[in-house]
Amino acid sequence: MIKRKDFFFKKAKREGYLARSSYKLIELNKRYGLIKDNYEVLDIGCSPGSWVQVCLKLRAKRIVGIDLEAAKIKDKKFAFINEDIGEIDVEKLGRFDAVLSDISPKTKGFFDAEESTELSRKAWKVAEKVLKPGGNFLCKIFQGAEFDVFTREIRKNFSFFKVSKPKASRKESREMYLIGKGFLGSRK
Repeated sequence: MIKRKDFFFKKAKREGYLARSSYKLIELNKRYGLIKDNYEVLDIGCSPGSWVQVCLKLRAKRIVGIDLEAAKIKDKKFAFINEDIGEIDVEKLGRFDAVLSDISPKTKGFFDAEESTELSRKAWKVAEKVLKPGGNFLCKIFQGAEFDVFTREIRKNFSFFKVSKPKASRKESREMYLIGKGFLGSRK
């Protein structure tokens, strides 16, 4: 049985974060230095906005969030785009120092991993076009049949690559985070 109101849920509420996922980004950023002062950040699957809150605390210069569901953040450094990631006009987004993707399918159980991989591929297609050379990519993906293939696909585009599961992830969750640092640039 999944314990919904666990330690990180309660900590998020106590500290004013919109979701427990804040602590996933905080931990991964502390370990890998993905977001720094004055970075421009694209947050794919940003609703409700907990990663945006973290980026603001890390003093990002500009944050653009994309999601089908409305974000709950109002800040002059944050612009929200209410669109499907597969239909976004990438040319209008600009360039980013970091692209984050916490995008997730509506979890149903059996096909979650396949849908997660499909969404992660869409996020990567956007990241590949908007990341500045040397930029960073963080992407959640559920482990499944395509996990290793997708991981290899991403790995070859960065000077540093790691797969990680932060402590704030539930133990029973199949979610993993792909961390790519030092984007080598599009090879197309």
